Amino acid sequence: MDLGGTRIKAALVDRDGTQVATTLTPTPGDLDRPGALVDALAATFDRLRAEAPEAEVVACGAVVPGIVDDARGVAVYASNLRWRDVPVAKPLAERLGVPVALGHDVRAGLRAEVEWGAARGSRNVLFLPLGTGIAGALMLDGHLVVADGWSGEVGHVIVEPGGPQCPCGARGCLETLASAAAVARGYAAHVPAGAPPVDAKGVAALVAEGEPAAVAVWDRAVDALSRAVAMLVSATGVDHVLVGGGLSQSGELLLEPLRAQVKATLTFQRMPRIERATLGDRAGSLGSACLAWDLV
Repeated sequence: MDLGGTRIKAALVDRDGTQVATTLTPTPGDLDRPGALVDALAATFDRLRAEAPEAEVVACGAVVPGIVDDARGVAVYASNLRWRDVPVAKPLAERLGVPVALGHDVRAGLRAEVEWGAARGSRNVLFLPLGTGIAGALMLDGHLVVADGWSGEVGHVIVEPGGPQCPCGARGCLETLASAAAVARGYAAHVPAGAPPVDAKGVAALVAEGEPAAVAVWDRAVDALSRAVAMLVSATGVDHVLVGGGLSQSGELLLEPLRAQVKATLTFQRMPRIERATLGDRAGSLGSACLAWDLV
């Protein structure tokens, strides 16, 4: 199960990664209520089992955003969803009657890309989904980097000192410049007040047409992203960068200039392969299935 800010995606997955059944439901708006997170996941589990009543369910994986303590099975903090220090794995296992693993949505997405997606065969990978916000996941020497749940806050790497204010309190965070939300917000600042809103997909279409304001916003986002990627390549030695999330749907419109800028920035470091992730919005639920199979 993959609980996001707006939707809960769930899948019943066999050992080969085949999705036997799937469900998609809205995320409840009261997840700050005591017990609400476990209630939402338990209800999702029940709906999924009803889709395939003949299947034997042997374990459950659940992934959520924010800071996650995988070892203790605790959702530590998620600012947008307003929870803090919520035990999940133990109470959910008691409710469901099967072992439960809790994990981070983006780390799980990377795990799925390694098992069944674009990162198969790679050992040093940066997974960078660009959506409403930006998080990241690292695999180094074949091991996912967890750091007690604190790894992966790539969206809050400062790439433009003194840049836009971030809700985290800093200025110039990557998320304020290169997320899908930031691209849409940046373009809105260039159009007359009252004009119809244009989302990141729409901005990408305008970039392809050469519309000057859209190109300026896009170039700023690519520049910010290239700085973060070059920094992380230098710090970690990754040789494979997977770009996912909604902004990756623009394909080479994003990836071609990103590769060029990263290559121009690096000197002696090895140039990573930079390509689009392949599993799309299935990555989180498939990754949570990997966590579940680890328990069996």
